Amino acid sequence: MRFELFIAARYLRAKRRQAVIGVITAISIIGVAAGVASLIIALAINNGFRQDMQQRLLGSTSHVNLMRIENDGIHDWPALQQRLEKLPHVTAAAPAIYEQVLISRGARAGGAILKGILPADERRVTALLDTVHDGTAQPLAEAQERAQRLAAQSENQSENQPGAQDADSSSPQTAADRNAAMPPIVLGKDLAQTLGATVGSVVLVTSPQGELTPFGMVPRYMRFKVVGIFQSGFYDYDSTWALCALGDSQRLFSLGNIASVLEFKVDDIYKASAIGREIEAAAGKGFQTTSWMEQNRALFRALRLERVVTFITIGLIVFVAALNILISLIMMVMEKTRDIAVLVSMGVRRQQVRRIFMWQGLLIGVIGTALGLIIGYTMAILAGHYHWISLSAEVYAIDYVPFAPRAIDGVLVAAVSLGISFVATLYPSQSAARVLPAEALRYE
Repeated sequence: MRFELFIAARYLRAKRRQAVIGVITAISIIGVAAGVASLIIALAINNGFRQDMQQRLLGSTSHVNLMRIENDGIHDWPALQQRLEKLPHVTAAAPAIYEQVLISRGARAGGAILKGILPADERRVTALLDTVHDGTAQPLAEAQERAQRLAAQSENQSENQPGAQDADSSSPQTAADRNAAMPPIVLGKDLAQTLGATVGSVVLVTSPQGELTPFGMVPRYMRFKVVGIFQSGFYDYDSTWALCALGDSQRLFSLGNIASVLEFKVDDIYKASAIGREIEAAAGKGFQTTSWMEQNRALFRALRLERVVTFITIGLIVFVAALNILISLIMMVMEKTRDIAVLVSMGVRRQQVRRIFMWQGLLIGVIGTALGLIIGYTMAILAGHYHWISLSAEVYAIDYVPFAPRAIDGVLVAAVSLGISFVATLYPSQSAARVLPAEALRYE
């Protein structure tokens, strides 16, 4: 052990002639430990919410979206999808149609985003269909197959049977037949509550894109049967999104075989922007891509800002503890003035005297930081595992506070704590090095 460290440790353990110095030293250690533990817990909560939000977000949306710059839809999307799926780092792709609609049920109505999907492809890109907790999304796949068959029959309709379609449409249908023939739709949990809809309810979906008739512009509308309700965990999605088969959305908006966007899942979510640029280049001129990070930049910027503010605010606890270290060392220098004079008289250099008190302040910081790390990580791990803090699921979409402690946070907090503790030792150690032996021992 170094000479300076040995003396510093001895001073820290020795009995005090003034008990208040020992009390202040203990308060300093407790203060550093409390500050470090609070920072670890706060950063674990912030990281837990960020990870939970990111997981829910990536489960509901794709990593990269490709669309036309003119926003007139992708006409040759099947061939384009098949070609772009073979690109490096692309693991899956799916077509989709996004359109603003009005969904109503009786006197209740609400604005929504209707997303037309191919269920089989959608499951490979997002986990949104897996969040259906009431009902099932299976009818969407059956509806898509039925829409494809109807489209094929319409294209291959024989010219020698011009009245077949009219005859079929004029045949009498019971209410049960009409209900069974309705295309299925899956609503978000909050949207379903707004409409008062449950599984089996019939809703009217109206498109603001009108259809020109002899009587003027008439809105397009279609009745859907609610077959499922999903809960993604994001209020914006649960309150405004509705899912239907791609063919049904094309029929509602009279788009033909067009997709408004191609969604992609990639193998590295943190390189989604770079992979998106590669997809954009491979798609050719007239296309643009956006990644999940670009679409939610404001959300994650707010989380980073909250993390910085939390670090600064709770870090003030360590600063207050450092002031206690400063006071403790100043009083220690005053108490040990005679001992310092004796050491200097025996040949100890002033730099060694300075280092003695630096080591003493650092020991207080090290002990407090170590205790704080142990307490902070223990509480964060236990709270995350046993869900100590409960939340209202109706308000926060989750029923507990998530904790996700990271090792890098402990390294950062420890470095800041020890740095503040070291700065607090500079003035007292400099004062100790300026003690004059003759003046200190004159009246001994």
